Amino acid sequence: MAKTERGYQPQAGFLQQKLNSLQEFNRAEMPQFTLHEYQPLLDSSDMSPQHWTDIAADILANYEKYDGFVVLHGTDTMAYTASALSFMLQDLGKPVIVTGSQIPLAEMRSDGHENLLNALYIAAFHPLAEVGLFFNHTLLRGNRASKVHATGFGAFASPNCAPLLKAGINIEMIEPAIAELHSRLPEFQPLQDKAVAVLTLYPGMDMGLAQYIISQPLDGLIIQTFGAGNAPQQLTLLNALADAHKRGVVVVNHTQCTHGGVNMGGYAGGHALRDCGLVSAGDMTLEATLTKLHTLLSRPGEREQVIREARRLMEVSLCGELS
Repeated sequence: MAKTERGYQPQAGFLQQKLNSLQEFNRAEMPQFTLHEYQPLLDSSDMSPQHWTDIAADILANYEKYDGFVVLHGTDTMAYTASALSFMLQDLGKPVIVTGSQIPLAEMRSDGHENLLNALYIAAFHPLAEVGLFFNHTLLRGNRASKVHATGFGAFASPNCAPLLKAGINIEMIEPAIAELHSRLPEFQPLQDKAVAVLTLYPGMDMGLAQYIISQPLDGLIIQTFGAGNAPQQLTLLNALADAHKRGVVVVNHTQCTHGGVNMGGYAGGHALRDCGLVSAGDMTLEATLTKLHTLLSRPGEREQVIREARRLMEVSLCGELS
């Protein structure tokens, strides 16, 4: 990002120029790295599933040339990209670390120097065979991270999973990796153009509005519910959800709470949603729930089989693995 009259905007060639001027990135102890810059550069608010597919495809195309990969990304949708890459690159055997900064690298107090420096160093010398998100001295599991702070350096948290490591004076491993390092090409799951919507419930909501959204030609729908996965027991809502299930929409119950997860067996409101065919997002973040649903719906096969497997696999793993 470079400063302009309209605020910070991505500028082609700026990062390479900045890195060339920073001595710490050219020290003998640093791993060798290649900078690949996309054209055009995007603000992360403009990211889409197609861009996630492009990044994953580039990693796969260069998989044998490098020991690890660092993805530089804007913070606004960074957790979505980290989650998507974790689901798209199954059986990953090398580190993929997503990182960025709250203050752009061009500014004097930028946290980007330290985040990028540590991400490169960890990818080379403390590698984990999965997708991680590095920020503020902490490596989080990619599909467990969520942006929680708009202005603080501790912008990301992993509310229901311990960090993978902490980078202080020493680098401390905390959570074991999902898989072992290996050099085999990972299974690649490209994303298709699927219609997935998120509907957030709130007290006093017009259920006619909810009914209208649910009735759209969707492939997947995430309902942001209350508490442990509860919703108003109003027939307009319940009938609309049951009808969506019959149409083949994969409807997922995701709690609005940051910590904990969905338990549709605890209260009558949750039972009613289960009876309508909703499946549970467990304790996944919204970012992981959305990107996992996109990935499952993009799998090849007959429509009925894809729907059946998507409903089953949404509830399979708390770590967000598809297999």
